[in-house]
Amino acid sequence: MDDNYTSRAEKILRRIEALAAISEDTDGVTRTFGTPAFLQGSALVKSWMDAAGLATRVDSIGNVRGRLVSRNAAAKTFVLASHIDTVVNAGKYDGPLGVLMGLDLLEQLVLSQTELPFHVELIAFSDEEGVRYHTTYLGSKVVAGSFDQNLLTKTDAHGITLTQAIETMGGTTQLLGAEAIPGDQWLGYFETHIEQGPVLWESRVPVALVTAIAGQQRVELTWQGMAGHAGTVPMHMRQDALAGAAEFVLAAEQFGVANKAELVATVGKLDVRHAASNVIPGEVVCSLDLRSADAVRLASAYAELEQKARAIAQKRNLTLSWNLIQYTAPVTCAPEMNTLLGQAIADSGYEVVRLVSGAGHDAVPISAVAPATMLFIRCVKGISHNPLENVELADVAAAVRVSERFLQLLFSHYQTTPSA
Repeated sequence: MDDNYTSRAEKILRRIEALAAISEDTDGVTRTFGTPAFLQGSALVKSWMDAAGLATRVDSIGNVRGRLVSRNAAAKTFVLASHIDTVVNAGKYDGPLGVLMGLDLLEQLVLSQTELPFHVELIAFSDEEGVRYHTTYLGSKVVAGSFDQNLLTKTDAHGITLTQAIETMGGTTQLLGAEAIPGDQWLGYFETHIEQGPVLWESRVPVALVTAIAGQQRVELTWQGMAGHAGTVPMHMRQDALAGAAEFVLAAEQFGVANKAELVATVGKLDVRHAASNVIPGEVVCSLDLRSADAVRLASAYAELEQKARAIAQKRNLTLSWNLIQYTAPVTCAPEMNTLLGQAIADSGYEVVRLVSGAGHDAVPISAVAPATMLFIRCVKGISHNPLENVELADVAAAVRVSERFLQLLFSHYQTTPSA
């Protein structure tokens, strides 16, 4: 690997460590939307953008945005982005690695005084994970112009509305609509991100071309039975809500295994209401996370699992509430952008591996208004959303090389193809 790319990767990783030191707690990294730790992290990222010579601002949803302006005032805008918020007890690289790789690329453009055929904007999105308000992509939906104003009244665990959180950060809800990049001004979108899975790690390949992002359906299931004394109600007379939920957990797992080529199904949350060791559970709430890159299969799987859940409830004499919390359609990455990114991978000397992302990314809402492409970077053992999340220096250096080549190809393409 060229020493230049290695030294740049080392600088990126030093910045990762500095940002990871800012956290709401000492276990792993926790930096959720609008918290003091989040604001401190945003200020650090903005200071790096300022130092790089970008035209920098923080918008009304808390996105940190740095811009390089083309001499062609009528040019469109190409966006490099990822997010800087985290899940609770997270790793260091999910999101911030893409932001700081983008910063490195723009620093090089400034240093080389590259003539830009279009505007380039780097965005550190404020909320992708959706931890605080249980709704994903707040930052990128504002930039895409698809933010739902009804979300402003949502409250967090402490009763603070999203409006109040935005105002505490210094934002103005009335300006959220004006923060969007208009649809006719987008040139494209590029996001680099750790894979968050083991495919690249097992194959020992540093990067991959993302072809699509799986759609998601998230459901909240409430199982209602009858609480009772654990010592006095006979086994055959019980309405055990936990037993029904447990049967569904295994049914969802079996369904996912049987259809593993097409989808994944996960129950990640289980809440036994008024739990006690000597009480038959009367109410249990659990989650279902269903994902597939095939919209038709996602819909049919959703219907099949609902049918299975209702059959379990009926058999056990339970009442079931099935509540769809979130639906996100599958996204196909833009063919023209992917062709250039695939060429950049090959030009850099790497095998062009194509992957579907099972995780959601900010590219999802952006893809509705702009041609979007993504580059995956190998992460150690595929671990993510975990303090053990890690990357190797050589893989980051490889991603820097590929990303820079991609921008070169993009510049060359739009110097001969007008962008406005």
